[in-house]
Amino acid sequence: MTEPSGTEPRPKILVVDDVSANLAGMRRLLAPVDADIYEAKSGNEALALCLDHRFALILLDVQMPDMDGFEVASLLNNDPATCDIPIVFVTAAYLDDINRLKGYTFGAVDYIAKPINDAVLLSKVTVFLELHISKMRLKAAMEELEKRNRQLEVEIEERRRVEKQVRHMATHDSLTGLGNRILFMEHLTRAFAQARQNSTAFALLYIDIDGFKQVNDRHGHAAGDELLCAIAQRLRANLRCEDFAVRLSGDEFAIIMLDVADTQVALAQGQRLCDSLRNPYVLRQASPPATVSVGASIGIALYPLHAASDATLMRLADAAMYAVKKSGKGNVRLASLDDLQPSEDQAADA
Repeated sequence: MTEPSGTEPRPKILVVDDVSANLAGMRRLLAPVDADIYEAKSGNEALALCLDHRFALILLDVQMPDMDGFEVASLLNNDPATCDIPIVFVTAAYLDDINRLKGYTFGAVDYIAKPINDAVLLSKVTVFLELHISKMRLKAAMEELEKRNRQLEVEIEERRRVEKQVRHMATHDSLTGLGNRILFMEHLTRAFAQARQNSTAFALLYIDIDGFKQVNDRHGHAAGDELLCAIAQRLRANLRCEDFAVRLSGDEFAIIMLDVADTQVALAQGQRLCDSLRNPYVLRQASPPATVSVGASIGIALYPLHAASDATLMRLADAAMYAVKKSGKGNVRLASLDDLQPSEDQAADA
């Protein structure tokens, strides 16, 4: 018989017979078997032992008072916890075929005739114990595989989380939490593709904060960072759910507005942002805390009204923004080819 490994529990065999002499004889015959032998003198005692132990094999006498072997086998076979335990009936040699069939119906897997032949008994018991050990090893292997699969799932989920975190760090501004230039270009490319596919328009707003340098120089970088975060929060609060805001660099921001019906919608949004951003800010990081006011110069370019490429659209929005700053700041301006330098104008026309 295959030897169980040191980490495997010894298999258990239950012998059920109401005659003590038969139990003693079976104990002697099974002595060479590498298994723990349990004995029961009645069906009820056998059922009770099955509640506390997991048996590899049950050798069950058919002829017993009160509850015979067929009843015991039927009860075991109908219990999910014991239905897979192989039962070998031990009975008189004259048992007819009808009773054999009855035994198989109740869950018996084999018969051993009395008087018991030592070689036959040991051969059959050995086969069932080897099957039990193989099944236990397979079960252990499956449990280990399931455990490793769960560990792998956890590792994969952790890797995805880390990758997502790294991706977020690579595409978002660490100070304000807004998207950065990398994510801006991705969204801009997506906006072009969506607008072309659906024959819709979208607007690009470039925003430069007026007076930020003075606040930063007077109150310190910590206060300047606090102001940038507050500006980012106001941008978020004034965006539609389909719009997207980024911090391009320093005190420059950009917004992509999808599905813009006309220039008036974009101009009205730009004006709302100007009005919101010029409201005072309380800077607790300033020493001492201070209330400051800044403004915003906003340039707007629309696809397909002003440009058919991302490079030209960005140049036009940027040029419109600087035109606002040159003309007094704190306002909104729609893009115009006149805002571009001659070389850029020629490139836009091309």
